Amino acid sequence: MSEYLITGIVIFVLATYLGAQLIGRVPPTLHTPLMSGGNAISGITVVGAIIVAAAGLGWISTVLGFLAVVFAMMNVVGGYAVTDRMLQMFRKEEAK
Repeated sequence: MSEYLITGIVIFVLATYLGAQLIGRVPPTLHTPLMSGGNAISGITVVGAIIVAAAGLGWISTVLGFLAVVFAMMNVVGGYAVTDRMLQMFRKEEAK
């Protein structure tokens, strides 16, 4: 295995562990705002996926980059839809 692959795997495992520990310590009342803030992270994922897809290092890289763009955009759009629905619960009804 290459040095870059091992480094990437170590970073992935550490990020997964730290993320699980941090999310586990957040009070339940703050989970929805936390997930809404996670949409910004998904936006960063979209940018990275576009860079990978555009690099053209081979057809596998292009296909995986395209799939990453599709799934990250589904996450972003779904997250903002849920956030909008959550915010509508707090809006006052206008008198007609």
